[in-house]
Amino acid sequence: MKASSGIPLWVVALLAALCLAVLAWTTFGFVVPFKHETGQAVLDTYFAGYDKSAVFHMQKLLDENETATRLLRAMYFGPELIFPALLTALLFLAFLKLGPVGSWFGRSLHPLVAMAVYLLPFLYGIADYGENISSLIAFGGGASATLAMYILPWMTRLKFASLAICFIVIARLAIARWLSPRED
Repeated sequence: MKASSGIPLWVVALLAALCLAVLAWTTFGFVVPFKHETGQAVLDTYFAGYDKSAVFHMQKLLDENETATRLLRAMYFGPELIFPALLTALLFLAFLKLGPVGSWFGRSLHPLVAMAVYLLPFLYGIADYGENISSLIAFGGGASATLAMYILPWMTRLKFASLAICFIVIARLAIARWLSPRED
């Protein structure tokens, strides 16, 4: 049985480099200037999550600072349109590169479990785009802003939880593959 997919490693490396480039664009083009302008980090960077009071505080801050509002909107309509798709593709290709899901754990898996593993990167992508849309709605002041303010912390938690699970599964599978005896 072949241990990995036919995806060349250079494709995965290129996608990783693109992810890093867009992440650098986001960080140095928007996140750092936002923090410099407001003294507060963008909510998207709160790895441990936040509650609705942080969202209300951010709304007040954005109402008072036009530059911060423009920075945040430009971030969502710039690199944040690209980054979730790139990272989703990278995570999915990493799963494919690590080989067939049935051989990952040394025993056959139920097809639903295998499908759930392959869907993890897409869960991250949907959660990240959901977080971005919720932010735009919550800080846009429309009729749905209140609902979006309540949803936003949950979307951020789901984004980072699914991303952490993806990284843990990839690390576990890479270590297991590295430790497994090679078939020549």
